[in-house]
Amino acid sequence: MASDDIWPPRDKWVGIWLLVICALVTCMILVGGATRLTDSGLSITEWNVMKHFVPPMNETAWAQEFALYQRTLEYQNQNYGMSLTQFRQIYLWEWGHRFLGQLIGMAFALPALFFLFTGRLRGRFRVTGLLFVLGGLQGAIGWWMVTSGLFDRLDVSPVRLAIHLGMALFILALAFSVALGAFGWPRTPTQLGAPRWAPSLLLVLVFVQAMLGALLAGSDGGRAYADWPTIGGEWIPSSAFGLESFWANFTEDHATQHLLHRTSGYVVALAAVSVALASLLRGEGEGRAAGLAIGALALLQVMLGVLTVLAAAPLSLSLLHQFGAVALWIATVGTIRLVRR
Repeated sequence: MASDDIWPPRDKWVGIWLLVICALVTCMILVGGATRLTDSGLSITEWNVMKHFVPPMNETAWAQEFALYQRTLEYQNQNYGMSLTQFRQIYLWEWGHRFLGQLIGMAFALPALFFLFTGRLRGRFRVTGLLFVLGGLQGAIGWWMVTSGLFDRLDVSPVRLAIHLGMALFILALAFSVALGAFGWPRTPTQLGAPRWAPSLLLVLVFVQAMLGALLAGSDGGRAYADWPTIGGEWIPSSAFGLESFWANFTEDHATQHLLHRTSGYVVALAAVSVALASLLRGEGEGRAAGLAIGALALLQVMLGVLTVLAAAPLSLSLLHQFGAVALWIATVGTIRLVRR
């Protein structure tokens, strides 16, 4: 079939552009994770576009930013007496996160305008427009998240953190799917071997797992139980779901969060390995490779999760674990497109 007969038409440069956006969004997710794990997210207390492009350049500017941070509840109750040098370290994490956000906006908008006026977004105008709107909404959600922790809490709301991550994953999935379409992938018939609905179900399970992980990280619960396969020496922690408010157990109780996050991880691994086995037995071509990749990534993610727990969630392993989740998410999105084609 000629490329002119395909709608929307193939365009490798549109595909490359969107893959770059996907790479930047992945970096954004990882820097955001580092910002949360280093308790840096509340170090910038204002929304100021110029500050997000250029960090403080002299001692006076640093002192002004530090004075603003000293008004927050986090400083007064958790970091009181912090030195200016220590403040700079957490400030630069949050600055890098916001800078990346604005960089993504420019990296998306400028090429989008070029592709639009040269007629290369034919058939993709609506979906790229949706990506632009979602990107702006994501910035608003990020600030909404930050405001939840400035003066009323020691940390940002775990629920708002999960919504922020969920939106990032949705943007990543949409951009990656459109990028694959721009490359015309897959170009040849293939067979996954598993039922057509299996990758979609797996994607839902991975999303739920990521949200539970965000609630756990948002409440600083990653280091609460450094044992595995038990949780605090118990297979099912007796304190799980012990809070009077049912919903508070999801956002505040570390035993409940560990139980749910680990259990959902086992479910994701089981589903992914089932897809891989079906692909190994009945899959063909790219479908077989995609199924096996999903299974391998899921098992690797379980291993990273166990190592992260046993090491009490150090920054390096925590970020590798987060990257593993993103990799599994992207692979599943690609597999969904493959079976639909």
